Amino acid sequence: MGELEGIGEAVTGSLLARAVEPGAGEAGADGHTHERACLNCGAPLTGAYCAACGQKAHIHRSLRAFMGDFIAGIMNFEGKFWRTLPMLAWRPGEMTRRYIAGERARFISPVALYLFTVFAMFAVLNLTGTFDPNSAGYQAGLKADIAENQATLVKLEAKRKAAAAAGQDLAEFDRKIANRKEDIEDSLKVVSGEAFTASEIDEDTPKWVEPLVEQATKNPELLTAKIQDAASKFSWLLIPLSVPFLWLLFPLRRRMMYDHTVFVTYSLSFMMMLVIAAGLLVAAGMTPLASFLFFVPPFHMYRHLKGAYQLGRFSALARTIALVTFAFVAAGLFMTAAIALGTFS
Repeated sequence: MGELEGIGEAVTGSLLARAVEPGAGEAGADGHTHERACLNCGAPLTGAYCAACGQKAHIHRSLRAFMGDFIAGIMNFEGKFWRTLPMLAWRPGEMTRRYIAGERARFISPVALYLFTVFAMFAVLNLTGTFDPNSAGYQAGLKADIAENQATLVKLEAKRKAAAAAGQDLAEFDRKIANRKEDIEDSLKVVSGEAFTASEIDEDTPKWVEPLVEQATKNPELLTAKIQDAASKFSWLLIPLSVPFLWLLFPLRRRMMYDHTVFVTYSLSFMMMLVIAAGLLVAAGMTPLASFLFFVPPFHMYRHLKGAYQLGRFSALARTIALVTFAFVAAGLFMTAAIALGTFS
């Protein structure tokens, strides 16, 4: 009798479970589930999507369904990407303003785009070895710079000789020649792997710099890798480091911190895209063309500020000059933090 009661309780429990979540997690032969409650949150289903969490009411457990979701995800991201990228490049202010105003489904969110560009930037730089002193591309670029500096040095020495014969003042020529020789010497040190030497540590060297010089002398490749790793892990620091500087440009707009954060995040994403483009150009041997990208950020900042905050030309130009200065300060702070974290980790 007790055994029959146990079987009855089990059957009743199973029926109650199906009443609460009928067919949850069970699929037919075609991989299609037949549920009347959301499999994600358990809310009653009243349409094609759950009214509580937004998940699809009916799902498929099949490889075909998996591939469909995969393709749909790619197409959705790709569609947003090709809507976001052109506007970020040419009309960044309008895109930022529209995103802040509520057009979130049309564009890639600033955080998602930032994370994507950070990953892509470090992947490209590591793959191409753009900033690796031992990579072929970097070495070729340095050797080209050395050859150019040497040619300029020959011309300067010839001009100095002519000026000396004419009895002119030679101080300016001597200064330029000394600077050019110093640049050549520094480049030769990098090419030979002697950019840092332990002998450079003296009584005037700050204590916190000594471990950096020692590590660079013993194993420069390891130090470079550690600094790159720290920079990638803590790349998010660029956002909180930059937002206060942007706030200083609009001190009377105290309730716009969210707007400033969106602006900064989109702007940083574009700058990292420029780094990616520069890395690819350097790797392809087009270093002179990559150098022209240095002039893009101020122009982009001007358009971004003017469009996002709806400024006049003079106001946007003045703030752009200040923002470029702030950007160098923020980048310097970030690099200092990355070097410190990489060196002492």
